[in-house]
Amino acid sequence: MERYQDALSYVTAVAPNRATFGARPHAAAKAARYFLDHFPGEVAYAYKANSSVFLIGALYGAGIRQFDVASIPELEDAATIPDATLHYMHPVKSREAIRRAYHEFGVKCFALDTETELEKIREETGNADDLQLFVRLSVPAMETMIPLERKFGIGGDDAVALLSKARQACDELGIAFHVGSQTATPEAYVAALKVARAAIVKAGVVIDCIDVGGGFPARYGPEPTIPLTKYFSVIEERFEDMPVSYDCRLICEPGRALVAEAESLIVRVDARRGNELFINDGAYGGLFDATHLEFAFPVRLLRPESELKPAETPFALWGPTCDSIDHMPGPFLLPDDVREGDYLEFGNMGAYARAIAGQFNGYGKYNEIILEDEPMYSMFDQQEVAARASEPTPAE
Repeated sequence: MERYQDALSYVTAVAPNRATFGARPHAAAKAARYFLDHFPGEVAYAYKANSSVFLIGALYGAGIRQFDVASIPELEDAATIPDATLHYMHPVKSREAIRRAYHEFGVKCFALDTETELEKIREETGNADDLQLFVRLSVPAMETMIPLERKFGIGGDDAVALLSKARQACDELGIAFHVGSQTATPEAYVAALKVARAAIVKAGVVIDCIDVGGGFPARYGPEPTIPLTKYFSVIEERFEDMPVSYDCRLICEPGRALVAEAESLIVRVDARRGNELFINDGAYGGLFDATHLEFAFPVRLLRPESELKPAETPFALWGPTCDSIDHMPGPFLLPDDVREGDYLEFGNMGAYARAIAGQFNGYGKYNEIILEDEPMYSMFDQQEVAARASEPTPAE
């Protein structure tokens, strides 16, 4: 794959006709090292966020060896990673998926949130005695961009009963939950662990592992995010107070936070109508979240610095398909002289953009390059600055 110093160097040299994903593997590696160094437990990557071989390789090179998969295609892909431990954390799986995961790929770890799923797992693994079962609890969503409590999770007396039955069917019993994607407060984990604690106490079972899922926020703009260490600290504090086995493991499954900074999307402006730009990717491609969740991803006009005006004009965007849903309201701030033929770079697009892109209207094929510069905004640079600021000053 070709390498370029930055997105401007690429469009200047190539003038691409297709939209382009520009990967920054070094950014993924930096995020992985931060999690591995600071999270008070094990780190498993949520494979669905981005399965680019370049980013997976960077995560692996930084030390990630555990992966959360949610389908057979993801499992088949992740199974090629040397020495990888795979967790099948989708709570609803087909019988074929369970059977293949256990017998063909050696997966021992499964999530579930119903008694019928427990029976499926037992039947399709032949009542195996080496299973690691995670009961997924329903927990409240707090200040999250994408709540996830409606589709999966069990609560109340049903959770207590399922924990008791699962304990009898496995070698290791875990609890899992997900506070929601892009969660803006550490208190979400406090509330979730409170729910978990109550369920454990009422069920009276021994818990061998607690999986706090993902939800850690990525940075998408100039405003600093809450330091990840605050999330980690509250998780560690509450975990130490949990009624669990003495050697209980703690796991997190970040996706967005590990790879958001590790990719850009480079597009061309094909038309301008007032303060609306028509570009060659959109809602059916990498900018799905900009439409359906109204994410205003960071964006910049790719021109030499000497030719740039201030980015002060708000624009809305239209994608290349014929569907009127293909609209990104923004607002996206750009120089007021942006025009047909210009190129734009959307930063911090490493999470879900590539994974969601489809081929409606014949679009969805991308050029791919590696970029050697830094992300537009980095949460991990911010973490390092905060850490240095908190260090005591040496006595003179």
